Amino acid sequence: MKKFLDILLIVLLVLLVINLFSDKPEVKPDNSLTFEFSDNSYSIPASVILNIKNNTSTGLVLNTCDDININYSWENIKFDDSFCKNITIDSLSWATIDYSSVYTNFENTWKYTLNVKVDWKEYIEQFELENSGTIKKLFIWLFYAPIYNLMIFLLSIFNWVFGWAIITITFIIRTALLWPQHKMMVSQKKLQEVQPKIKEIQEKYKGQQQVLWMKLMELYKKEKVNPMWSCGFLIIQMPILLVIYHIILSIKDPSNFFYTYSFLSGFDLNSIDYNFFWLDLLWSWGVSWAILAVTVALIQFFQIKLSLAGKEKDKNKKWVVLEKKKWDEWYSQFMPDPEVMNKFMLYWMPLMVWVFTYTLFAWIGIYWGISTLFMLVQQFIVNKKLEK
Repeated sequence: MKKFLDILLIVLLVLLVINLFSDKPEVKPDNSLTFEFSDNSYSIPASVILNIKNNTSTGLVLNTCDDININYSWENIKFDDSFCKNITIDSLSWATIDYSSVYTNFENTWKYTLNVKVDWKEYIEQFELENSGTIKKLFIWLFYAPIYNLMIFLLSIFNWVFGWAIITITFIIRTALLWPQHKMMVSQKKLQEVQPKIKEIQEKYKGQQQVLWMKLMELYKKEKVNPMWSCGFLIIQMPILLVIYHIILSIKDPSNFFYTYSFLSGFDLNSIDYNFFWLDLLWSWGVSWAILAVTVALIQFFQIKLSLAGKEKDKNKKWVVLEKKKWDEWYSQFMPDPEVMNKFMLYWMPLMVWVFTYTLFAWIGIYWGISTLFMLVQQFIVNKKLEK
């Protein structure tokens, strides 16, 4: 086995050396241009992006209005003078033309045609503009547009400091979710309290799955426990987080003005400040991000530990985590193992949060950290309330 590994290592080293010192194939000019839109189909409002590659042996200068024509219904689109400019494309290089700032020229559905003539050669490309589907429209007007406008409003209040806007919108969202979060926490604690009764039912009706589920449903109804509350809350929370993530990724996209309410239309995207203390909120790496990730993971650990804590009804009054006993062979395979679930939530969940916080944008760590801190305080209040 050792000889095999040695041979494999030598082969890998030889391939690495050959790859480093071998001559790479030279890309030769072919006296042509390449025009590619970032997509073949866009939905309104469209952020159209055109990529151009100069395959010739010399540099090239194109004007975004005079040399590059986009026509709709056999008529060339006329762009504002502020958009018209010369762009220089070096030999064998790419250039990008972003039409996001003139998105109002792309509000009609159907096919748009690009037509460019350079040195007696004509280049033609097409893309299609479509209306958003019903589900997407509903999602936009129920979630995306309100949260986007709330973000812009908060930025204007905090002098365009992005960090304070993120912190404030986190508090607003957590306050809006206060009641469903409370119901979830109370349900989880009650579910822990009725675990002995659940085990009695599982032992009594082992092997009778239909009867077992009926008896469990009766118990949940009697004790006013809903085991689905935690899943339901995640279903509520995830779309909001995804909307915020998408908004922030595309916050510099001028086509978002399409969703802006009239009283917020006079703001400048370039005025937004993404630096917050020692962090660039649209970046991820370095010591500051590591400290942020560790802090968020610790907050998540204590919040989960507090949510899993239950109080024994003996004289010790000690905080414990409910566990499945090893000798419970009758335990149904259809039931989640409390011990495994508890360990996963208590140890692996904070580790996952640390990884995500460290690898994703810093603003996500701030959002998740404050949100979890909010839940930590709420969990403490719920525990004290149920203890009484």
